[in-house]
This record gives sequence, C-alpha cells and structure tokens, in this order.
Amino acid sequence: MSLRTKGIDAYGHMGWFTVHCRICNRSLRIGIDVVYKCPKCEKKYNAYFCEADKRTLKGKCPYCGSDLVPVI
Repeated sequence: MSLRTKGIDAYGHMGWFTVHCRICNRSLRIGIDVVYKCPKCEKKYNAYFCEADKRTLKGKCPYCGSDLVPVI
C-alpha cells in the first residue's frame, strides 16, 4: 500500500467531504452538517452555504437568485 492511499489523498479522508460557507467561511462537513448549495453556481463560485446563512438569504442564491438545495 502506498503512502498516497493512507494520507490526505485517500478517498475516506475528511478533506474530500469538507466545504466552506461562502458567507461566513465556516467549515462544513458533508454528511454531518446541514449544507446547502446553488445548483447553478456550485461549480463557478463553489457556492455552498450553512443552515444559518440559508435562512438569512431566505433560501435564494446571492449570485443568481435561484433556490438553494440541500447537499445529500
């Protein structure tokens, strides 16, 4: 087994499942925390949002205005 599969490049490492909220920069773990995304701006702006900021934004993306959806 190489060192790559044991370290941070391994698929099971938490770095693969961690994103940051675009508003408050809170570290969010997909599958543990409630994370919302914009389906249109996810790739372009890395648009992920925490639950508190989703309520502040009233469920709308600040970039394009579309509805935020939960990440599953």
